[in-house]
Amino acid sequence: MKWYLWGTVILFYSLFGGACSSVQTYDLSAYGLSPAKDADNAPAMARALGQIREKCMENEVIVVTMPKGRYEFYPDSAAERVYFISNHDQMNPKKVGLPFEGMKNIIFDGQGSEFIFHGRMLPVSLSDSRNCVLKNFSIDFQDPQISQVRIIENDTIHGGITFEVAPWVQYEIKDSVFIAKGRGWSVVPQSGIAFEEESRHLVYNTSDIPVGMRGVAEISPRIIKSARWNDKRLLPGTVVALRSWERPAPGIFMYHDVNTTLENIQVHYAEGMGLLAQMSENITLDRFSVCLRGEEDPRYFTTQADATHFSACKGEIISRNGLYEGMMDDAINVHGTYLKVVSRVDDRTLIGRYMHPQTYGFEWGRAGDSVQFIQSRTMELIGEKNQITSIKAVDQPDYQGAKEFEIRFKDKLNPSILAENGFGIENLEWTPSVLFSDNLIRNNRARGSLFSTPRQTIIENNVFDHTSGTAILLCGDCNGWFETGACRNVLIRKNKFINSLTNMFQFTNAIISIYPEIPDLAAQRKYFHSNIVIDANEFFTFDRPLVYAKSVDGLIFTNNIVKQNTEYPAFHWNNHRFYFQRVIRSEIRKNYFEQGFTRETDVLEEK
Repeated sequence: MKWYLWGTVILFYSLFGGACSSVQTYDLSAYGLSPAKDADNAPAMARALGQIREKCMENEVIVVTMPKGRYEFYPDSAAERVYFISNHDQMNPKKVGLPFEGMKNIIFDGQGSEFIFHGRMLPVSLSDSRNCVLKNFSIDFQDPQISQVRIIENDTIHGGITFEVAPWVQYEIKDSVFIAKGRGWSVVPQSGIAFEEESRHLVYNTSDIPVGMRGVAEISPRIIKSARWNDKRLLPGTVVALRSWERPAPGIFMYHDVNTTLENIQVHYAEGMGLLAQMSENITLDRFSVCLRGEEDPRYFTTQADATHFSACKGEIISRNGLYEGMMDDAINVHGTYLKVVSRVDDRTLIGRYMHPQTYGFEWGRAGDSVQFIQSRTMELIGEKNQITSIKAVDQPDYQGAKEFEIRFKDKLNPSILAENGFGIENLEWTPSVLFSDNLIRNNRARGSLFSTPRQTIIENNVFDHTSGTAILLCGDCNGWFETGACRNVLIRKNKFINSLTNMFQFTNAIISIYPEIPDLAAQRKYFHSNIVIDANEFFTFDRPLVYAKSVDGLIFTNNIVKQNTEYPAFHWNNHRFYFQRVIRSEIRKNYFEQGFTRETDVLEEK
C-alpha cells in the first residue's frame, strides 16, 4: 500500500475502533477502468463496486484506489437506480456513475482523478453504507445545462442585446428561439445570473434577471442578437449564466449512511446540488468544495442549486476547509421536513403528508422517534412532545415514492391537532448538530448559508465574500418549503463578511437574517428561535442592515467590528443596522462601529 494511504487507514482505525483487524486493497485499473479519451467507464465501475461490496466484511478495511487520470462516464450503460432525493425534481430512473451501495469500512481514493460525466447523470451515490471515506477526486460534466454568454453590445436607445455564446455551449436556433442542448437534453433558458467579467462578483442590484431567448437571430457564428432582451444594467463584458429551474440530481447523493467522510473532493458542476445527504448520521466534509477549476476557468458558475444540503440527518455534521463559489444557492443548508397533518384518524393516529413537490418519496421517521407539533399559522409548538410507535406509507407499499404516512403515537394527541387547524409534525430524532468552519463562500446567488436545526450550530472562521444575498439565514417554514425547524443554540463567531447583500432574493433582509416564515405574527404568543450569539465577527459593508430577526428569545450581538465602504451605492429597503420583530432578551454591546452607533436610529424594534 502506498505510504500516503496509511494515514487514512490509521485514522480509520482510531475512528471506528478495533473491530477492523485487516486491510484489503483493490486497484480499479484491474477491473477495466481506463482514462483513455471517450472510454465509457460507467459499466466497469458498477461491476467493480458490486464485486468489492460482496467482499466487505465487518472486521476488514477495504482500500480502493485508481490511477490518477481523466475518466469519462456515459449514461447509456450506467447503473440505473430509482432514488427519491430531497429538494430535487423526482425524475426517475437515474443513471449513476459510481454506485456505492451497502459498503462497510471502505476507503475510496481517486488519487486526484477527474470524473467527467455526459448527459444527465447522478455522478456518485452512497447508500446503506457505514464507515466510508471518499477522497481525492473531482466531478464535472462535459456539457453543463447552464449556458454561459458574454454581452457584446447593449443598445439602450433602440433596444436589444447582442451576446457571444461560450465556445463549449452547444445550441441551435429554431423558430427564432435559442435552445441549449447536450446529450439527451435540451433547455430554453428561463432566467440568468449576471457576473462582472473581471471580479466574478454578481452584478450589483440585478438578482435573477429575465433573459430574451425568443426572437433571436445569429448574425455571425456564436454571435446572437436578441431584439427583445432589454436590460440597461448589462454592460458589455458582463457574463451571464443562462439557466432553467430543473434539478434532476445532485453531484453526490447520500442516503441511510452512517459515519461518512468526504475529503478533498471538488464538484465543478451538477445540475442539482453539489451534495445532498438525507436520513444519514455523522458526516464530515474536509476540503470538500463546490468550485471553479481555478482562476483561469472560463466558466463563472458551478451548481444549479445549493453546494451542500442536509435533509433529515442526525449526529454531527462537520463542514470545514471548503471553497464554495458560483453556485445558484446556499453553500450549506441544514433542515428537516415537516409533514402536514391531513387527517386525524383517532386520538393517537394522524395522516401526515410531504407537501413540497421536490420533497417526497423517502423515509421520514421510525418507531421510537421523538416528534413535536407546530401550528403553521403562528409557528408555535402545541401540546407535548410525543413518540412514534408505528409508521407506514399510505399511498405506496413502502416509503419509496410515498407522500403520505399513517403515524401512531405513544401518548394521546392534543385535541386541537386537526387537519383543518393547520399543523405540521417535526421529527426531532433526525436533527443534527453542525460545525461549519474555515470555509470560503463567494460570488454565489441567493444566500451564503442556511441552518434550521434545534441542536448546537457553530458557524466560525468563515469568509463570506460577495455572497450576493444574505450571508447567514436561520429559517423555518411550515407553509411553503415545509423545512424545519427552530434554532435553539447558535454561535456565529469570528467570521468575515465582505459586501454581502448586493442583491435581493428571498429572506434577504440583512447580512444575517433570522427569518422564519410566520403568516400570522401578530397572533403568535411564543417565540420560534432562541439563544443566538453573534460574537467577534468583522463586517465590511456598503449598506446598512446587519441583523434582521423575527420571533427570537435571546439574541446577543457583541465584540463585532463594523466597517463601512463605498464600493456600491446603498440600496436596501431596510435602512436599520438592526431590525427586530418580536425579539426579547436582546443585547447589543461592546462592538466597534466605524461610523458610530446610536440605538435610537440604528435599531428598529417591533413588539
